[in-house]
Amino acid sequence: MDFTDPFNNPEENIEITGWEPVLGGQLAEKAVWVDEAKCIGCQYCIHVASNTFIVDEFHGRSRAVRQDGDSSDVIQEAIDTCPVDCIHWVKFEELDDLENSLDRDMFQSFGKPPRMNKH
Repeated sequence: MDFTDPFNNPEENIEITGWEPVLGGQLAEKAVWVDEAKCIGCQYCIHVASNTFIVDEFHGRSRAVRQDGDSSDVIQEAIDTCPVDCIHWVKFEELDDLENSLDRDMFQSFGKPPRMNKH
């Protein structure tokens, strides 16, 4: 009997970089992103796709934290329930630029009273 190593397949010479958006063992074509500047904190997306979205405790706005948290259909349902259309499908390559473009210091905090100086 000739045993072959299933991981040593010279026909498949795939370079893995660690940046691959792997969902269910397949490369995903798109990622979900919340434009937090437009988010009103309604939390509809969190009720629909609770494994993908969370609410930022300080600002009270939704944020996508897991790209593989829910199925694409469930994430699309969450996108469809958003009353201000602030959730979008984007290319994975655009995520870093989109996140860096948000100036969270300029956000009005939802759900928490403003900080008051007691002095």
